[in-house]
Amino acid sequence: MKSRAEALQELASREFDVCVIGGGATGAGCALDAQLRGFTTALVDSGDFGSATSSASTKLVHGGVRYLQEAVAHADIEQFRVVQHALRERVLMLRNAPHLAHPLEFIVPCFSAFELAYYGTGMKVYEWIASGASLGKSRILSKTATLAELPGLKPDALRGSVSYWDGQFDDARFCIALTKTFTDAGGEAANYLRVVEFEKTSDSKLTAAVVDDRLLGQKFVIRARRFINATGPFSDGVRLLANPNAVKKLAPSKGVHILLPLEDFVSRALLIPKTEDGRVIFAIPWMGRLLVGTTDEEADAGDDLTVTQSELEYLLRHLNHYSSRQYRAEEVVSVFAGIRPLVRSGHAQTKELVRDHEVEVDQQSGLISILGGKWTTYRYMAEQTIDVLQRQLKLTTQGRATTPTKSREHVLAGSHGYTPKYWQTFVSENALDEATARHLAQKFGTETAAVFELARQDAQLQRPIVNGAAPIRAEAVYCSRTEMACTIEDVLARRTGLQFYSLDMAIAAAPVVASLLAQEQGWSKQQEAVAIKDYTQKITRMQHAIAAPALTSQP
Repeated sequence: MKSRAEALQELASREFDVCVIGGGATGAGCALDAQLRGFTTALVDSGDFGSATSSASTKLVHGGVRYLQEAVAHADIEQFRVVQHALRERVLMLRNAPHLAHPLEFIVPCFSAFELAYYGTGMKVYEWIASGASLGKSRILSKTATLAELPGLKPDALRGSVSYWDGQFDDARFCIALTKTFTDAGGEAANYLRVVEFEKTSDSKLTAAVVDDRLLGQKFVIRARRFINATGPFSDGVRLLANPNAVKKLAPSKGVHILLPLEDFVSRALLIPKTEDGRVIFAIPWMGRLLVGTTDEEADAGDDLTVTQSELEYLLRHLNHYSSRQYRAEEVVSVFAGIRPLVRSGHAQTKELVRDHEVEVDQQSGLISILGGKWTTYRYMAEQTIDVLQRQLKLTTQGRATTPTKSREHVLAGSHGYTPKYWQTFVSENALDEATARHLAQKFGTETAAVFELARQDAQLQRPIVNGAAPIRAEAVYCSRTEMACTIEDVLARRTGLQFYSLDMAIAAAPVVASLLAQEQGWSKQQEAVAIKDYTQKITRMQHAIAAPALTSQP
């Protein structure tokens, strides 16, 4: 990836076939698909790549067992299609980025013979839909076998369980890898560019976007023949910029997650199949923590995304109903929240809305918007969006035949030559400790060699960012130089994952990361101090929001 300064120069000086607005999963997917098909493509985001919804998921690559349950219960063909498409795409994500996505076995606890039969049959249907894309066989387990697989379960009244396979991934790093793959293919991308206005022809067709550089405080124009709106929960705002008469289509939903010590939930994931309000909650081993989520409440795209005490209590209460180890609020080490971009459907509650997508072409402005969807189907959504783009551009392009997508088999940055044992190379050849080697390989794949080369050149960069955690200082330098990391949060949240591992550690790490970024980006001492203060205050607010007395353990 070019430096941000170089990318800005290219974005301002050229005209592109298409400019994609939104650097999350779908936007990066659209940009990559378009570039691979031969369109000159620009990609911009108002924040960092993947900094909103795309790094706040439950980290699952899945068809959605809850959606299958809804499809069967309500004879809903739309829900069934969502599951079908997602299961087809699931295997592509695991294949194209093996360092970032892998299979994971889930346990569904059952408390009666009926539940064993019900969920056992359901998971066999799930496998049948996946067909050749199945990740593993489901099983019906006895009580003894269940507790052997998941010793953290409470044995009281447990009859047995059903196990099934889905996928797990690192959403933030996957989005970064998508963006890097796009720029490696010749595309131009830059973060922290907010579209504030469109330039239009006399008949209201879009010709350019005026963007505000949020880091430099300057505005400039990006010219393109077509614009794609892939801004997730913020899509209605961009649609209204392009056409003030557009009707809002989104029903945003807030989802929160908490992270706890891993302990007995080591290699299996727990699916809590039904909460007091009819939802599903997951408790999943992820990057050395137990990730628990999610909630589903109506929200607004502009809402404050802190995790509240009531949301924290909701998740802990349901987890503790199934866990033999009663978790307390003060044990929560990190939290995060995001907004889902659900498409409106009558008067349905957000938890009832289909996680499907829609590609819309605004007939007045020509803006193409990709609305709704979910992480697992990002590539399919992008393919359909670029199919529409091709049909639009064919009206004004002579002699260019439409081409099919090339993204199905296109592996992402860091995946070339990767194997599950890749990390061992850095232990044997570079005397790197196992935890750090595994961490680097899981985050950067085969680009770990480039990260470690920086550490080889400067021994100070081999030191951990903060004691007790795997990330090393070379990562901050590498991410600044090659992944357009511009802020402390870019490094600690989306590049290294340390913020998700521990809020306390993130605060301790902030001065170290700020010092490294200051050297790379030429910050003044005052800028460095402000960056540390702003980041520390943000994390402290997250900690204060969840500070609460001991919570109840029963729903």
